[in-house]
Amino acid sequence: MEGAVKHFHAHMDIVVDGKPIPVAANLGVSTAEQVMSELHTHDASGVIHIEAFTTDKRYTLGELFAEWEVRLDSTHLGGLTADGKNVLRAYVNGKQVHGDPRTIELLPRQEIALVYGPAGQRVDVPSTYEFPADLGEVLPSG
Repeated sequence: MEGAVKHFHAHMDIVVDGKPIPVAANLGVSTAEQVMSELHTHDASGVIHIEAFTTDKRYTLGELFAEWEVRLDSTHLGGLTADGKNVLRAYVNGKQVHGDPRTIELLPRQEIALVYGPAGQRVDVPSTYEFPADLGEVLPSG
């Protein structure tokens, strides 16, 4: 991905029944072919790397889940289904977002939380993430 003109990071937490679920390491990375998708992870920290060769492309959470090959929509998180007894909620920077979580646009230094569990369950939803200082972000001016 050297030469990327747009390189930024978002962070995602997944919480199921009150317990954190790790995001896959090396999502979008093929070590055998030595290539990376524009959306990828390097470890299970939840940091999403967005590296692009154009400044105008937008990226969504749905694209990341498609890369991961995990189902995500307004009622599904992988094999889990929101059925009234259990609910799926999405948050961006601590604020609940309604509708299809696939449409959430990935933006620099954003904290996304997907929370699945019993309706009414109280979960401490993160609103920020302390990103490492050495991520080497490149954001277009303007």
